[in-house]
Amino acid sequence: LVGRNVLEEKRLELTARGPSGSSLSIDIGWFGSVTPRNALIHSSGIHGVEGFAGSAIQLQLLDQLPAITKDHALIIAHILNPFGMAWLRRANESNADLNRNFIVEGQYSGAPDNYSDVDLFLSPKSEPSRDFFLMKILFMVGRHGLTRLVQAVGGGQYEYPRGLFFGGKKLEEGLEKYHAFLKRGLSSTQRVIGIDVHTGLGLFGRDLLLVERQDYAELRQIFGNRVTLSEPRFGPAYRIRGGLQHLVRNALPATDLRFIMQEFGTHNPIKVLHTLREENRWHHFGSATVAHHTKLALKNVFCPQSKRWRKRILARGREVAERALKVLAQ
Repeated sequence: LVGRNVLEEKRLELTARGPSGSSLSIDIGWFGSVTPRNALIHSSGIHGVEGFAGSAIQLQLLDQLPAITKDHALIIAHILNPFGMAWLRRANESNADLNRNFIVEGQYSGAPDNYSDVDLFLSPKSEPSRDFFLMKILFMVGRHGLTRLVQAVGGGQYEYPRGLFFGGKKLEEGLEKYHAFLKRGLSSTQRVIGIDVHTGLGLFGRDLLLVERQDYAELRQIFGNRVTLSEPRFGPAYRIRGGLQHLVRNALPATDLRFIMQEFGTHNPIKVLHTLREENRWHHFGSATVAHHTKLALKNVFCPQSKRWRKRILARGREVAERALKVLAQ
């Protein structure tokens, strides 16, 4: 960040290590006022391997920093799950999905009603293999219905520690430190817009701005028809417990907060789920080596090689961030 007019550079060091034993950290750049009236928090990589796109958007913002008006700040939180990015995983070192990990009441238990029916299918206790995945998923859809199955699979669960979308059993180290950072640095801020970048859900190269119901009307007026409710009956998304938006709201209870998950589509959901499933098998029941084809496939499914896709992500990522800063300035 040297030479980029950064007010503060903060590194949240983590205990977890990369594949070669290297240290891991959440890196934060703070631009603008030290005591901002309004702020944009732009975060990436809470789902590890999804972080390549968000990181590219953030580096692009640093290369040409947007205008930041007086009494405002831009906070860039780079890779909230560095373990997942380093190991080409969606989860962290505890197999926790960090976007389901902030449970205010501390009750890390439970699973969707019909999750037990699909756990063995989602998380086989064996190394990756050909096992008629497509036939099985079609059977599951026919049995449970698409909307119920999407909610059961993606909504998060707290009972199967080696399963997909496991929310953890406690607040994980990285999020605990990030929560403390926000609480300490932005407690007096009046208005905040949060943008958290994800990939893997939706149409190839096109973004959805997923929001909660209380923010929907206002954000749709500002950002247009790509604003979508994060509920399965309104689109491809699903309701979750313990999301990052809940962590930010809890850290900044007196702040007027609007939170957006910017989700960039890649491949069809069946391919995405199958790739997640096979990497999870390799990580837990294989050697977990990063060079394995399941790991590389997971990276490609969340960050396609397509130049057209990458160009769209950079353009749209910058557009939404700059729009948010303009709204705050008004």
